[in-house]
This record gives sequence, C-alpha cells and structure tokens, in this order.
Amino acid sequence: MSLFNLPPIWMAPMAGEASSAALVAAVSAGGGFGQLGAAYLAPARIAEIAADIRARTDRPFGINLFCPQPWRRDDAALDAYLARLAVWHAELGLPAPTRPERCEEDFEAQLAATVAARPAVISFVMGDPGATRVAALKAQGFTVIGTATQVAEGRLLQASGVDAVVAQGYEAGGHRGGFLGTPEGALIGTMALVPLLVDALDIPVIAAGGIADARGVAAAQALGAGAVTAGTAFLLVDECPLSPAYRAALLAAQDADSTLTRAFSGRFARGVANRVTRELDGVALPDFPQPNAASRGMRQAAAKAGRADFISLWAGQALPLNRAPGSAAQLVAALTQGWRA
Repeated sequence: MSLFNLPPIWMAPMAGEASSAALVAAVSAGGGFGQLGAAYLAPARIAEIAADIRARTDRPFGINLFCPQPWRRDDAALDAYLARLAVWHAELGLPAPTRPERCEEDFEAQLAATVAARPAVISFVMGDPGATRVAALKAQGFTVIGTATQVAEGRLLQASGVDAVVAQGYEAGGHRGGFLGTPEGALIGTMALVPLLVDALDIPVIAAGGIADARGVAAAQALGAGAVTAGTAFLLVDECPLSPAYRAALLAAQDADSTLTRAFSGRFARGVANRVTRELDGVALPDFPQPNAASRGMRQAAAKAGRADFISLWAGQALPLNRAPGSAAQLVAALTQGWRA
C-alpha cells in the first residue's frame, strides 16, 4: 500500500464513455485504485454507478468532479458552432442541431450525491474547491485531492487544505485541469511538473500524464511522486466499454496524431486528431461547456455508426506504449512492476 494506504497505481477519473462501474471496480479489485469521472453525470446517476461499483468490489474507489466553470453565453457564437455541426449532422443522417436547453449538471447536487456515495477519495479538476468546502469534506472523513498544471495552482490548492495534488502534465489525455492564467492552463510536461510541485509543496504529489508502462511509473516515483495515475492505457483494457470506433482509432493512432483541441467542448483537451479537430483548428468557439453540450448528440450518433472522425477521441501522448493490456488487473500488475516498495 502507498499514499493514504491506497495502492500506488491509480486509474485517471475519465468522464464520458469510460465512466462505468465495471471498469472502476475492475481496477480497484485488480489491485489498483479506480476512480469514477462523474463530471457529466446527473446526481442520481452518480448514486447508481457508485452502488454498482460497491456491488462488484469491496475495495476503495474515488469520484472526480469538475469545479464550476465561469462561462458567458454567446448565442451568436453558439449558432455559428451549430451551423458547422449541421454539416456533419447531415452526413450522419441526423436532424440539424439546436441550442442545448442546459449545458451542465448542477455542481452542488453532484457533490451532494458524491458525498452520499462515500468514496474513499473526492477529487477535483479545473479549479480550487475552496478552503470551506475542503474543510467540510475532510471533517466528514474524505480524502480530498485537487489538480494542478503549474506550481501556482498547487500552492493555492495546498492553502485550501487538500490532502494531495495531482500533477497533470502536458502529455495527459482529456481535458486540461488548469485554472490559473490562460484558459488552456500551463503546458508543462509531467517529468518537469512533478519535481517542481514536490519541491514547492508540503503535501503529496500524484503524477499524471504520459504514464503507460512500468518505466513511466518508476520515473515518476524517482521524481518524488507519492502515486501515479494512468488514464489512456485503461481505455483499452477488457472491461472498458469503449465504442468499437473509438477503440479502433486508439489502436491505429501514432504518437504524432496526438493534439490539443477545443473543437468538441470549447476547452483545451488532448486526444487523437480527426476531421473535426482539423476543420475547427483555430476557429473561435463559444465558452465551455456550450460546445460540449451542443456536440453530444453528434458524438453519440457517430460512435454508434462507427464514424471516428466525429468522436472526441481523448487520449494522451503515450498511447502507442500500451496497445494490448488485457484485463484491468493485468495492466495494474504490469504498471506496479515499476513501483519500488
């Protein structure tokens, strides 16, 4: 056991297709620490999935939420985005997209559902949960973790009382978790960010981004990480419910196919480049989460139709390092080989 008496190998809390009880439970039952990415889930759904995880394993798991994002509704920008989506909707045989009635779930209701689910860890990205909220969660017995992409964010999170900070490097797949400075956050690599945060903070640092095999685990530990988080590698394990189109795209992608894009959600995220990311490269978009809500129907229909060019193919830069991991337990075992007791 390692940090907080939890295993040293953690699965990144991936929202979207990977938010399944089967995957989270398989990681925890297999000797790692599974985490549920609950940012897009309705409160009732968080409760359902947490109960399902507990029915599958008695091992601890975590739940992750996006901190509330300030955003400005811009109907003109949203309509321009919908017009671009309309072309792709037509190719998929879908009706023209319309303005979404709601763009995000209620954060306070999500947090209440998360607290009621009693995970071992509650973690946050894209912001500082604040000292008052952190203190309240810790008083209820939760381990609270924040996410930093630069030292200034780590220091702010430490001042708010979090128990540990995830160092999300530039290599990490999915949305950037930064919240200070520019909207995309600092673009610092994992192997630079981890020791910077270790030296700057008095709380544990968890390495995330570009870790896909035992070598990455060993490197992160050598730099002072108290645990490591892998995300993309777990997308290809047997228990992950990815659509066949998504899985095929990940298996075919090379290292140079990785890109940072705002095309699907309005916020910088790393994934495999495809038609949507290329055609919207450099185009001004409405604030997150408006594009995320507007493009959801297209992404879901494309996954069912096997059209990977219209799916948000979130993945990190180390994707080609782990193409056939087998089960979640097998991947955890392989990664753990890099951790020195």
